[in-house]
Amino acid sequence: MKLTGFPSPLSGLRVLDLTSVVYGPYATQTLGDFGADIIKIEPPDGDMTRAIGPGKSPDMGALYLGSNRNKRSVVLDLKNENARDALWQLIDGADMIVHNIRPQKMLALGFGPDAVLARKPDIIYGALLGYHQDGPYSGMPAYDDVIQGQSGLAGTFTARDGEPVLVPTIVADKTAALQATNGLLAAVIRRMASGKGVFIETSMFEGLAGYTLIEHQYGAVFDPPLSGPGYPRMLSRDRRPYRTIDGFICMMAYTDRHWRSFFELTGQTELSGDPRFVHIGERAKNIDTLYKLVGETLVQKTSQEWLQVLQKAEIPSGPVNRLEDLRDDEHLNAVGFFRPFKHPTEGAMEIPDTPYRLDGDPLPVHRHHPQLGEHTSEILSEAGLSENEIAAILKDGA
Repeated sequence: MKLTGFPSPLSGLRVLDLTSVVYGPYATQTLGDFGADIIKIEPPDGDMTRAIGPGKSPDMGALYLGSNRNKRSVVLDLKNENARDALWQLIDGADMIVHNIRPQKMLALGFGPDAVLARKPDIIYGALLGYHQDGPYSGMPAYDDVIQGQSGLAGTFTARDGEPVLVPTIVADKTAALQATNGLLAAVIRRMASGKGVFIETSMFEGLAGYTLIEHQYGAVFDPPLSGPGYPRMLSRDRRPYRTIDGFICMMAYTDRHWRSFFELTGQTELSGDPRFVHIGERAKNIDTLYKLVGETLVQKTSQEWLQVLQKAEIPSGPVNRLEDLRDDEHLNAVGFFRPFKHPTEGAMEIPDTPYRLDGDPLPVHRHHPQLGEHTSEILSEAGLSENEIAAILKDGA
């Protein structure tokens, strides 16, 4: 695998990144992975994730490292007039500005979409919001746990188990970030075609509500509804990792062929002709019965015994990895997923790969995770500020 000499598709795209936590930084990191020049603009105390998790240096916590590679860092206190003036000069040389600050605050600072596009008519202005601005929730603070609840995602557990549960990953932030990246890239394409700037707004609440309802709107998609919301297969209490003699595996026979093969290899050939299971539509109606039957079957052998026969029959299946098991996964190691990286201040690191291959090559890590304000002077100089102007900004804490 080649990790150098990569023709990055977003090379030359300069992005001003006024985002924090995970929602915005993960979106802009993806743009940086594809070669965009990401300028992370932080307040004097930095992105709050800098303080979360173990670290070797101050303000370089583990959570921050997860979504801030391929960026440069500038500290600007936008409460200060000199810092705001500096940001305007950065805007003059940028292709995109992205923030996940509440829109009312951006307007108060003077950097709302109308003002920025008036100053730089060809810029892409990306507002990564919690809620769309034309609804009653506009401007409310939005964090992952809250959006998991509001979007119905936690409510899927209520539908299944009678009690809501939060998914134990930052799923709302990360999903909304990927949705935001799609929108920002679409805006780049539109600007290429028209030469004009674009104001694109993306929101966590609407994004995660739509994400949840892809399958769970179900019969309620019709008017009048043909059923209540909720996809029965997803809500089956027996849809879970299956216990074996010595652990757990995940198995998802799905097609008619998969199920015929499963019944054959488990010695239950008579079930292949059972009208409850013969077709996907009938299986959906009897999914609890089917999954319970699978659970009673798989508990009879070891995980490895089942995986050998299931995979030989081309029935989708795999182990249930603990977090610490991923580092030893044979496939991840074969494809070089855990990439060694030498950080100039944090030392040796392992960085997870992206899901992408472009012309067979992985995306490079071309910039290390920046320390707070590491590139302030460098970037302000690139924007045309004089040494005296930069010194004044640094001196007064702007």
